[in-house]
Amino acid sequence: LIIGFNFFILYNILIFAFFFLKQRYFLVGSNPAETKYRVLKIDRTEPKDLVIIDDKHIYTQQEVRELLGRLDLGNRTKIGQKGSSGLSRAVSAFGVVGFVRFLEGYYIVLITKRRKMADIGGHAIYKIEDTNMIYIPNDSVRVTHPDEARYLRIFQNVDLSSNFYFSYSYDLSHSLQYNLTVLRMPLEILKPETTQARQESFDIFEDEGLSTQGGSGVFGICSKPYEKYVWNAKLLEVVKNTVHRDWLLYIIHGFCGQSKLLIYGRPIYVTLIARRSSKFAGTRFLKRGANCEGDVANEVETEQILYDASVMSFSAGSYSSYVQVRGSVPLYWSQDISTMMPKPPITLDQADPFAHVAALHFDQMLQRFGSPIIILNLVKEREKRKHERILSEELVAAVTYLNQFLPPEHAIIYIPWDMAKYTKSKLCNVLDRLNVIAESVVKKTGFFVNRPDSYCSILRPDEKWNELGGCVVSTGRLQTGVLRTNCVDCLDRTNTAQFMVGKCALAYQLYSLGLIDKPNLQFDTDAVRLFEELYEDHGDTLSLQYGGSQLVHRVKTYRKIAPWTQHSKDIMQTLSRYYSNAFSDADRQDSINLFLGVFKPTEGKPHLWELPTDFYLHHKNTLSLSQTRRSYTFWWTTGVLKHLPLPFDEVTCAENRRKLIVKRFHKYEEEIDIHNEFFRPYELSSFDETFCLAMTNSTRDFMPKNVGIDPSPFTVRKPDETGKSMLGNKSNREETVLQRKTAASAPPPPSEEAVSSSSEDDSGTDKEEEGAVSQRSTPVKVTDTGDNAKITENVVQSTKDVYGVNLSDVPSEDDLTIYTRFVQLGQSQHKQDKSTQQFCSKHQLDRVINLIPISSFSQDNIYEVQPPRVDRKSIEIFHAHMQAGRGNMQPLGKDDFLMYREYIRNRYM
Repeated sequence: LIIGFNFFILYNILIFAFFFLKQRYFLVGSNPAETKYRVLKIDRTEPKDLVIIDDKHIYTQQEVRELLGRLDLGNRTKIGQKGSSGLSRAVSAFGVVGFVRFLEGYYIVLITKRRKMADIGGHAIYKIEDTNMIYIPNDSVRVTHPDEARYLRIFQNVDLSSNFYFSYSYDLSHSLQYNLTVLRMPLEILKPETTQARQESFDIFEDEGLSTQGGSGVFGICSKPYEKYVWNAKLLEVVKNTVHRDWLLYIIHGFCGQSKLLIYGRPIYVTLIARRSSKFAGTRFLKRGANCEGDVANEVETEQILYDASVMSFSAGSYSSYVQVRGSVPLYWSQDISTMMPKPPITLDQADPFAHVAALHFDQMLQRFGSPIIILNLVKEREKRKHERILSEELVAAVTYLNQFLPPEHAIIYIPWDMAKYTKSKLCNVLDRLNVIAESVVKKTGFFVNRPDSYCSILRPDEKWNELGGCVVSTGRLQTGVLRTNCVDCLDRTNTAQFMVGKCALAYQLYSLGLIDKPNLQFDTDAVRLFEELYEDHGDTLSLQYGGSQLVHRVKTYRKIAPWTQHSKDIMQTLSRYYSNAFSDADRQDSINLFLGVFKPTEGKPHLWELPTDFYLHHKNTLSLSQTRRSYTFWWTTGVLKHLPLPFDEVTCAENRRKLIVKRFHKYEEEIDIHNEFFRPYELSSFDETFCLAMTNSTRDFMPKNVGIDPSPFTVRKPDETGKSMLGNKSNREETVLQRKTAASAPPPPSEEAVSSSSEDDSGTDKEEEGAVSQRSTPVKVTDTGDNAKITENVVQSTKDVYGVNLSDVPSEDDLTIYTRFVQLGQSQHKQDKSTQQFCSKHQLDRVINLIPISSFSQDNIYEVQPPRVDRKSIEIFHAHMQAGRGNMQPLGKDDFLMYREYIRNRYM
């Protein structure tokens, strides 16, 4: 098979303009260069139905102007009159979230503001900053309903400006391993797909002018999104089969953060992407366990991506990723919050002797991740009153039952560890034990890297590297299997455990790219501090979404280096989470159910706020009996077991090929040209867009500022040596706060800043040091006006500390004279002009500086140069060099052989 590197199909529509008439809306979309346009016509005369017309034609700029001009002219009351009755521009946008209807007509949801959060191989990832909902039917046909406004408020309670992300060219619903595996599909498999796509295509312009004989054509691939992690799938469902795919923009919910690790000037980007599942989604106490389809509550897939930013191409660059999952215990269980207890009792709702719901859940994981599936269960094992142990006992029974029917080499691995018990013990180090678990997990699953092992791994062999699992292929390594971590809430303990596993995987990733000599990273290094900050922002964001507050127990808590002042803040965090769970979670759950389409308002049926529970909405088997029953023994999907340990979703088969959209393009077609998409050579660059991505930098934010310190990010620092701690300790005394604007979550109000997060463990807490700078946005410094002088003294360092020398206040007289002469050189162009010599005497200038030509140019000044003449021998050497570059080597002479022989004798003998 011929394996070539294919290309992602980029979205042609990135910029939208929304125009309206009385009878219809026109949505005009264009590419960034504004050379290609598409037009969508939306009828406004239908009170409850959505009528959209997409001609799937690509317009030029001139054609769109003529079209809009005719529409404007034809809809005025009088010819030549410019008034409100013509075509008017309503809003500019960057994408369509979808269409939604409650009890009246449809609304369209548009993205009106975005912010770049990360960059992966030249593909930008944006965060939604603002949206706009526009009602489609006009007032003359609108049929009002008294409950419409209430549904609208509930829908808008899902804040789309908080933690929702999208990309025009990169599929965020899939992992990097899946995306790059798709790009490396064999060409023989793709050719019949393009033929079939041409036969079924409705767009007569898609393949115009392509050479079917090969040569100038390349393949572009676009995969269907993984709907489990898409949050606007229901909103786009009504138009998915009507409009061109360029109009469909899929968004994810979770977290996205990126930091720059500088290794002696070499930029390495560390990216963390968390995808929250849209299935069985909700808030802390209202969504526990799993539903009848195997989807669990608080399920989040976290992927850490590492790549060398000096080469952005997927085909030529070095990329690595590692994926792990968190999620509630896959059983039928719940907690009753009506008792108003901080820890409501855990109840098993249904008996499941054949582990039916657990089988459905692990079947999904085998399809997406392969084997082995490793469960790290962190719930308490020893309790005075049986509480969390109920879940452990049921989960052990379910895993034991399911493993009976799996081959031993692909069995589910279960690791129980009572993290809370170890935390209370003064003799045990929690993170050391977690590090041992992390090493064994990463060795079993391996990780993804898109290049073969470096030669340095042969020169400097390492035992840990040779024991690494996963799947080794010709193009690199694949991760097979995944770690699934859970506690009760999957928040505090889970985030610390995931950090330790991610830290271990990060060491292997750095080693695989040839950046460190041993796959091991130590605490208190710039690299680990940067990664720890990224994971704490990740944990805070996910905790806010599910639990209603930020993390309580952080990595510093389990390292037992948290300051004692944090304990009072922990109490406030616990109260904040308790208040959120008791009073606001029900409204948030209603909003999520309405946004995701779990509940659809219907005339004549109970309203959303009238339902006593949403149990029946999420468990479909309570409303209708399934016609097919899964086997109790062969509980996996057909075909999954045959390809293990590889994940079934990444195997080349007919079922997976149907999930791909494959088209053939010219080599320099705009739809696959990531270079133009990233660098935008056709438009004027602005600083606001070029430097909009403000990320944490290991050199700027963590490395000590003193001269003579080892600049390596892998050097262990003392706590008072890092740039952040030096600034943070002083700012604590000066009451200086550098606000953390977490990339994924809206910042809490100042009064709630101390009330940072929820509690699920029984041990102490810690918050990141005050004054720490987050990578997600430019830090905002809030200071007292009376302490400005002190803060300036602390933050601004002297030139002696920075450069090693003191700069004098006033230059010497000789230096001023030299500078004056330098200015005169530019004015006189080497011409003697006595009128310009009035600043100092000629005798003084000759004494200070004597100008003599030091180059071989006949004319030498700042405005004009003449290149030197080149002798014949140099020209011959240059021509021989050019010929060698084309593959035409010159025959070696006798002198060349003698010189090479002498070199070999001196070098090796």
